[in-house]
Amino acid sequence: MARERDLLSTEIVNRGIESSGPNAGSLTFSVRVRRRLPDFLQSVNLKYVRLGYHYLINHAIYLATIPVLVLVFSAEVGSLSREELWRKLSVYFMSRPRSIYLVDFACYKPHDDLKVTKDQFIDMARRTGKFDEASLEFQKRILHSSGIGDETYIPKAIMAQENCATMKEGRAEASTVMFGALDELFEKTRIRPKDVGVLVVNCSIFNPTPSLSAMIINHYKMRGNILSYNLGGMGCSAGIIAMDLARDMLQANPNSYAVVVSTEMVGYNWYSGKDRSMLIPNCFFRMGCSAILMSNRRRDYTRSKYRLEHIVRTHKGADDRSFRCIYQEEDEEKHKGLKVSKDLVEIGGEALKANITTLGPLVLPFSEQLLFFATLVWGYLFGRGGHPYIPDYKLAFEHFCVHAASKTVLDELQRNLELSDENVEASRMTLHRFGNTSSSSIWYELAYLEAKEKVRRGDRVWQLSFGSGFKCNSVVWKAMRRVKKPARNPWLDCLDRYPFQA
Repeated sequence: MARERDLLSTEIVNRGIESSGPNAGSLTFSVRVRRRLPDFLQSVNLKYVRLGYHYLINHAIYLATIPVLVLVFSAEVGSLSREELWRKLSVYFMSRPRSIYLVDFACYKPHDDLKVTKDQFIDMARRTGKFDEASLEFQKRILHSSGIGDETYIPKAIMAQENCATMKEGRAEASTVMFGALDELFEKTRIRPKDVGVLVVNCSIFNPTPSLSAMIINHYKMRGNILSYNLGGMGCSAGIIAMDLARDMLQANPNSYAVVVSTEMVGYNWYSGKDRSMLIPNCFFRMGCSAILMSNRRRDYTRSKYRLEHIVRTHKGADDRSFRCIYQEEDEEKHKGLKVSKDLVEIGGEALKANITTLGPLVLPFSEQLLFFATLVWGYLFGRGGHPYIPDYKLAFEHFCVHAASKTVLDELQRNLELSDENVEASRMTLHRFGNTSSSSIWYELAYLEAKEKVRRGDRVWQLSFGSGFKCNSVVWKAMRRVKKPARNPWLDCLDRYPFQA
């Protein structure tokens, strides 16, 4: 009502001397009420002006090029006979890349008897007798600033006084998490294990003989001509590398299913020494596993959740600092562990910059690319200092699934990419609820978005991961339909508590 009154104005009008009636010979006045137009400069939100600019630029380039393309196509078609035209069209449709679909995925949720709070974690570590008080105090400080909550999962073997980094314990943990995720995947998708034509498993630290992929084939009695691959030593970004390999296999093998299993063995990677740079992984890594079903079959179009749009991989291993940033070795007392460099955030930022520079032209609106290019040219020609223009990736994606490595990493990435709290909500909640589950973390994040029913038809999802090597990898999915809350999802029993207010 107050805003409505602000748009009204009053004016007293002198109507002169009344010539007749009871008021004849008297001055008469009237009040005129007028409605003003709103002040558009004050009322229009600038974000809509920017959106209008993007819309104009994006569609202007298409409108400018379509007439040229029509002319070229008409000239080409006019010079061909009917048989030649039919042959060229057949070659085009036969040779173009097949669409790759994500039918569904599953994330393993361990049993509650493997759940530990941060305080329980320290108490159990103390009871093992493997750590001195200084090491315990250091892990306690890391845990309480890590962003990890009190419901993460660790294998029981870790807290035993015996050595937990054995092949027996590694195989036991692997079978628990992998078969748990795969059982759920096969139940969700209603396919038989024998229907799978391609199997890719990635696990960085634990690589037994026979391989983890062979364990799966043996357990599910898969067919003899399955194309199986086992990726090891490739860190937390290996899940997207495994998807890239599965995509290539599906492009070469029509009418096939591919299963990708991403996991890490926490017990086998446990460090019981005193080197602080090697104690850090103990505080962050937790049990987890994801299994996804990819397909190139056209009949799966209607039931699939997502279509694969882009995969971009960046490897900085040629640089020595990047190569040794996360490095497995023995300490001075011959305890094996994973050493994390203090330069991790800086090196990760450089890898991220290289990756999004490649990804940007594939996903960003033309107007955003134009602004980015213009600022680069302006700075080069006129030597202007300051920060370069950072493209707005919120214009390219509706959802972000950033590898939940640590609170520090998420803080830096959010700041550098200028993401909102809502954009990184899935990553922060996953870190709090499940910890760093390595290469499978991006799937727990997508499971969170699905459980919250945030994914709608046409939405674009950016999964971003980084890990040893140093590597930074991106995958982009497009939602085929609105995703309703799944009947099975690792978040269902705690969804009402998230997002929490830290």
